[in-house]
Amino acid sequence: MPIHIFEPRYRELTVDCLSGDGRFGIVLIARGSEVGGGDQRMSVGTQAVITKSAMMDDGRSLLLIRGESRIRVVEWLADDPYPLALVEDWEPAGDPVDQAALSSAISTVRRTRGMIAELGESSALSADVVFDDDPEVACWQLCHEAPLSIFDAQRLLAQEGTGDRLGLLRDLTEELEKDLHHMLSED
Repeated sequence: MPIHIFEPRYRELTVDCLSGDGRFGIVLIARGSEVGGGDQRMSVGTQAVITKSAMMDDGRSLLLIRGESRIRVVEWLADDPYPLALVEDWEPAGDPVDQAALSSAISTVRRTRGMIAELGESSALSADVVFDDDPEVACWQLCHEAPLSIFDAQRLLAQEGTGDRLGLLRDLTEELEKDLHHMLSED
């Protein structure tokens, strides 16, 4: 995922990350505005790592980052100079993945993306897209491809195990698919 760093506090974060192992955490803001304080942050997020960086002459940075693992916030610390927290890794539950559930979720996401493409809002999921052989990895890839809001994506991130995540993903995309059927039938 590309990120453009321009705020002074995140410029400091970038320098700190690049002088270390390049890792930092990302959480969604549930309510409020990030700038100026008073925001409410989610307690589940992603540990990311900077994979490529370019510093601009004016102090801005362009970063490519990759999500590595889920984290849970144990405690928020002072935002000085940028938001800080004590976090713990959130390991996968290790629940067995039902191959039929994975196949069903893949079909639902493909269908839903195809319907959105019919409306001209985005492209369909290419037939060339191949998901990883590891069901856990494939589930995360599928979540990334699903046409969901950022808050629904957060709900997927917060699911305990892969089976729960696949079930919610299927439910969310099927609900969207029903709405899309209704929209397409009105044209």
